[in-house]
Amino acid sequence: MKTMEIKLWDDNIPFYTEGADTPNYMTYYFAPTHHPLPCVVIYPGGGYGERADHEGGPIAEFFTSRGIHAAVVEYRTSPNRHPAPLADAQRAIKLIRQRAKELCVDPDRIVTLGFSAGGHLAASTITLPPVETDVADDASKQSCLPNGAVLCYPVIDVTEKFGHVGSGKNLLGENYESQKEEFSLQHHVNKKTPKVFLWHTSDDPVVSVKNSLAFGEKLRDFKIPFEMHIFPHGPHGLGLAKSTFDVCKWADLAADWIIRNI
Repeated sequence: MKTMEIKLWDDNIPFYTEGADTPNYMTYYFAPTHHPLPCVVIYPGGGYGERADHEGGPIAEFFTSRGIHAAVVEYRTSPNRHPAPLADAQRAIKLIRQRAKELCVDPDRIVTLGFSAGGHLAASTITLPPVETDVADDASKQSCLPNGAVLCYPVIDVTEKFGHVGSGKNLLGENYESQKEEFSLQHHVNKKTPKVFLWHTSDDPVVSVKNSLAFGEKLRDFKIPFEMHIFPHGPHGLGLAKSTFDVCKWADLAADWIIRNI
């Protein structure tokens, strides 16, 4: 399989934190094609404290097998704080649009996909405004709003009510108490939010299914088209879920949704 490592930022990395992990790249996976295809931009989970390997490369390989390009973004995690992860996430979208011809991508068929806290990041790309940076290059002129999002057992809320507090604290640090409501993303859904595919297990013991349900309810309120699958059983962090009989269907369902709707 053909892959390419793409640098996110040149010398001026915005919101740089001295001594913190700064990967500064994404890995692009090419699906065989002679025509522009959709692209899935993947953000692995890990509570904004790490990036889970099984929610990166294997996911990209699956989508390329379905005729969809994929990119796995090594976004910044704790002790980096907001807006560093979102800046990386949005930069990846802009770069893919700017290099669409080279990457054989349809720039109007870009979907963000995230797991757990990576799901929060993917949901942020469709609900939060662009991060302002001092970077001025060709990529910076592109839109960072994707055409849709796939949210896999996502963290949506980061408050104590039903959200994932650990993700919120890793993302916001000392600003957690003052900003936790602002970064509970169901509050930011509006009539311009792109289409969404969501899935969760009803008994997820780490990130409550209420996160997906709350987001879906807001999408319904604003008449945003969405598809949601709630599977009866399964632990958190399933990735492709190959060994879980019913949940393993999610990836094909998501690929079908992208092909039909984006």
